[in-house]
Amino acid sequence: MNLVRLKRRADFLRVAKSGRRYATPGLVLQVAHRQAGTFGGSEASLGIGFTASKKVGNAVARNRAKRRLRAAVAIVMPRHAAANRDYVLIGRQATLRRPFTELQQDLLKALGRTKSLADGARDEP
Repeated sequence: MNLVRLKRRADFLRVAKSGRRYATPGLVLQVAHRQAGTFGGSEASLGIGFTASKKVGNAVARNRAKRRLRAAVAIVMPRHAAANRDYVLIGRQATLRRPFTELQQDLLKALGRTKSLADGARDEP
């Protein structure tokens, strides 16, 4: 499965407007179905964006939160996330201090609650 980064503000706003979101202690996940023709190609792909507000902390803390989210996505999403959807992960203050295995479980739980688990995927990292 191909992971594509969301970089444009318009993509983030479209995903936020979709209304599918779930908050866990370690992160917030927003999900939207992929628009036809987005990013070209017919291959199954996931659009993934990362963000953290100033509530998380200074620039160093925000970047660390996003790095932790990217690492969790690299492990969880290829096996468990449904294709042809766009995902935005929002870091929280707890993202910085939450144990990494619990952060992975938060992501998996959020995928299940937003009905974004791939067919045959289970709620285990």
